[in-house]
Amino acid sequence: MSLLSVKNLDISFITQDGIVKAVKLLNFELEKGKILGIVGESGSGKTQTGFAIMGLLDNNAQTSGEILFNGNNILNLSDKEMNRLRSNHIAMIFQDPMTALNPYLTIGKQLCEVLVYHKKMSKKQAYVKAVEMLDAVQISYPEQRMKQYPHEFSGGMCQRVMIAMALLCEPDLLIADEPTTALDVTVQVQITDLLKRINHQFNMGILFISHDLGLVASFCDDILVMKLGEKVEAGTRDEIFLNPKHPYTQGLLDAIPKLPDGKYGDK
Repeated sequence: MSLLSVKNLDISFITQDGIVKAVKLLNFELEKGKILGIVGESGSGKTQTGFAIMGLLDNNAQTSGEILFNGNNILNLSDKEMNRLRSNHIAMIFQDPMTALNPYLTIGKQLCEVLVYHKKMSKKQAYVKAVEMLDAVQISYPEQRMKQYPHEFSGGMCQRVMIAMALLCEPDLLIADEPTTALDVTVQVQITDLLKRINHQFNMGILFISHDLGLVASFCDDILVMKLGEKVEAGTRDEIFLNPKHPYTQGLLDAIPKLPDGKYGDK
């Protein structure tokens, strides 16, 4: 049984101008320990797919189909059941870490409250676990960093904090929604290397959402390409990059700067 199985997922939004279709009959599966990249330009529906899995769609959203997590349809869960699922079993890293973190609370406070709420830990236990996780995501002097505020961190460090926060409850599925968009190229590589290490260390499934095909070339096991809410192509990394079938995929690949040997990325 797949860790995550999405079947005929439809997402629509009711607006003043009528119904807007964001995702249309989307199907894919993700195995435990694997990394699936969802790639597409802005407006392709990839982020809304991630929000649907997390149960974070806006109130004006309508969904149909199935999102099976360990065999259970997430779309049928109550708010209380979904709250238990989030963080404990499914976690998400958002696009902009600078806005995802609360500027008025220390990093330590924000990390500890996750464990106190979801794992019912004491504040002392939560503190120890949070320090360990900051160290695990390679933030130096973690005890000192616990006392600092988000504005004292660089963008790359804030994203590491967000990754640490997502991993605190050791989820089975991690959704990374364009986690490197606001970062420079060298920091992007550091973050993807960190996610690869975490994938192996915790044997979790990772759903990596990105508009950058070049980035996923050296990162994801399988790739799904979306356009205007629909899946246009899916396959292994080699199938997509060495033998793309759809003209849209070919166009995305043509837009990637290539190395002198004609390869993409570091693979």
